[in-house]
Amino acid sequence: MFAYIIKRLLWLIPVVIGVSLILFGIMQLVPGNPAAIMLGTNVTPEAIAALNEKFGFNEPFHIRYFLMLKNFLTGELDSIYYGDQVINIIGRRLTATIELGLLSLIIAVLVAIPTGVIAAVKKNSLFDLMSMFIATIGISVPAFFTGIIFIYIFSVYFPILPSSGYGGRIWTLSGLRHLILPAFALSTVMIASTSRITRSSMLDTMKEDYLVTARSKGVAEKIIILKHAFRNALIPIITNIGNQLAMMFGGAILIESVFAWPGVGRLAVKAVESRDQPLVFGSILILSILFVLVNLLVDVIYVFINPRISYK
Repeated sequence: MFAYIIKRLLWLIPVVIGVSLILFGIMQLVPGNPAAIMLGTNVTPEAIAALNEKFGFNEPFHIRYFLMLKNFLTGELDSIYYGDQVINIIGRRLTATIELGLLSLIIAVLVAIPTGVIAAVKKNSLFDLMSMFIATIGISVPAFFTGIIFIYIFSVYFPILPSSGYGGRIWTLSGLRHLILPAFALSTVMIASTSRITRSSMLDTMKEDYLVTARSKGVAEKIIILKHAFRNALIPIITNIGNQLAMMFGGAILIESVFAWPGVGRLAVKAVESRDQPLVFGSILILSILFVLVNLLVDVIYVFINPRISYK
């Protein structure tokens, strides 16, 4: 298992290189000189030339790429707009993004898994039909649009929660109040997807012969559902949660913009608007690394859920 984790961590190297190369290439397709755009209209050619020289915008493509990647890995990549090192800027915003993703995950798990289990146990009941109908809508509606609806309902029509901003750490009352709406908005797609996967996986597991045998031996239905069926249905559920959690980092870009949440996603949007190439490069690369690490964590959890799974 340890060897597998080391192997997966080593795969981060080609992933980072591949993502960074594609990202850097896309940035070069954007028309205009980043230095000229950053400095505005009332600027001298000398100032533009100085900024181009400082950030290496005059160098060939491959030299600019390796220079930016080296500076990112060594923590020396500087933001044009903020005038600070990219790693420091991202570090100040990363906590807010992690808080948002963590609370969204907790909400999704607490809502989706019980909903899916009950829907499977009460197949074709009113609860099953209504919950799966709502889940279908949840998958179809983008999270940012759900966020706008939440703002209108809970901040405008019923002004009980703040519509935007950061109120502090998650363990403070103000911080939690500011986090509720964006966390619920970000969790809607995961709730919908996970509840459907949970229901489907539970229905497949409940058809297995060993559950029929357990019932014939007089085992209580609650024990059959929770101890035997649910545990064996967890693998596809965990897979879906891991995929959705990784995708949350992408969805956070829109949610953070809607709720003015000071995370890495909103930082990336501001960096694109200001044509701050080093900050765009660093922000997206950090989100990509988090995506890979989340998928690695899911693979590790598999072994604890089902010891028969082994990685060689």
